[in-house]
Amino acid sequence: MSADLTQGKLLPAIWRYTLPIILTGLLQLLFNAADLVVVGQACGSISVAAVGATTAIINLLVNLFIGVSVGAGVTVAHAIGAGHDSDVRKTVHTSIPAALVSGAFLTVVGVICSRQFLAWMATPDDVIGLSAVYMRIYFCGTLPSMLYNFGAAILRAAGDTKGPLIYLSAAGVINVVLNLFFVIVLHMDVAGVALATILSQGVSAVLVLRALMRRTDACRLNLREIRFHRVQLMKIIRIGLPAGIQNSLFSISNVLIQSSVNSFSSVAMSGNAAAQNLEGFVYITMNSFHQTALNFTGQNYGSGKFDRMAKIERICLASVCLVGIGLGVLMVLFARPLLHIYLTDSEEAVGYGVTRLIYICLPYFLCGLMDVTTGLIRGMGSSVPPMLICVLGVCGLRILWIYTVFRMPQYHTLPGLYLSYTVSWLVTFLCELAVYHLLYARAKRSFHVKTEDVFL
Repeated sequence: MSADLTQGKLLPAIWRYTLPIILTGLLQLLFNAADLVVVGQACGSISVAAVGATTAIINLLVNLFIGVSVGAGVTVAHAIGAGHDSDVRKTVHTSIPAALVSGAFLTVVGVICSRQFLAWMATPDDVIGLSAVYMRIYFCGTLPSMLYNFGAAILRAAGDTKGPLIYLSAAGVINVVLNLFFVIVLHMDVAGVALATILSQGVSAVLVLRALMRRTDACRLNLREIRFHRVQLMKIIRIGLPAGIQNSLFSISNVLIQSSVNSFSSVAMSGNAAAQNLEGFVYITMNSFHQTALNFTGQNYGSGKFDRMAKIERICLASVCLVGIGLGVLMVLFARPLLHIYLTDSEEAVGYGVTRLIYICLPYFLCGLMDVTTGLIRGMGSSVPPMLICVLGVCGLRILWIYTVFRMPQYHTLPGLYLSYTVSWLVTFLCELAVYHLLYARAKRSFHVKTEDVFL
């Protein structure tokens, strides 16, 4: 049955809901980290750089459609909160073909264009060949990846955060075992890592679809009813497409930053890639509160409980700030031993990784505040404002920084480059917080007017 997020005490409910999402994300990152650890231990820092060089491009393409899955989750949450079971069923059966189309598109584009994308990023000659192999194989698995993301968004909107945790855990164990087999036994290098990833993604997709088919509520999936329902598809696109565009444009700035990192050396790329993977553990923990804010706000917005929404805002912002500061400090304190797990043949690369962790992990809580505020706005069904703010505040500021501040001799360093993150997070968070309160006040007034009209 769908969990009712509109009743009960909020603080314990929010943490009960968030903890499985955190564990899911951490497990996913652990299994992804296994990719870098295995190739780093078995193949060296060049292979680590090859995998790391693909991250920004993969995120640029994949995040567009993961954003659309956010639209599916919000649409389901609104319908559940309003008690409209028919709309829930139609959204579920629209989301699956949307996932299939998204995955097929990504596969075609990724396989055909991988090497050209890497060339545009000025990927070094000693890395680009391995990176292209990894990307082409990886994109062959984007169809099951999209099925998992859309299915997991539906389950979380219905209040089920434990299911995705279990399914990802099973797929992750398979990923690690296949990593070891393909890389160490078969000596497949980065190709083995990519192949293990897509096979494990297939497992997670099957498990999520199986869970949806076994549900007894309005979220139950019936394969014979799969089709596009125009009203639900339009709402998914209206909410999800701006979220996807925001995520992709966010990635564009990261592509430019990765290109700037590439301009230093392959050793700097290795250290940057390893540190970036470690940062992911902090980010995914904070981003879990984004998903919580989105779905709690979605259901309560659907039922018109605005006072409860105000409490959700305060709890989620305080929680993500506390978690972000604590994890950021711990990551910097243990930077060198953690980086040595990935990088065994280059102390210089470890030094580059430490630099990135100091300049990005310590103020990382600002990114968490920004993401939670984005979730609050999207939870109300408004996806264009956070997209526009992020385009200007994150993408715009970072691009401006790269072409102005970073070009100054005194700032043409990796620390000078990394400072662009802190500035963009802070400015974007403050702007989004102001917009959220404007939208909240307007929606609350509109709801009370409608309620009064009903009783007149």
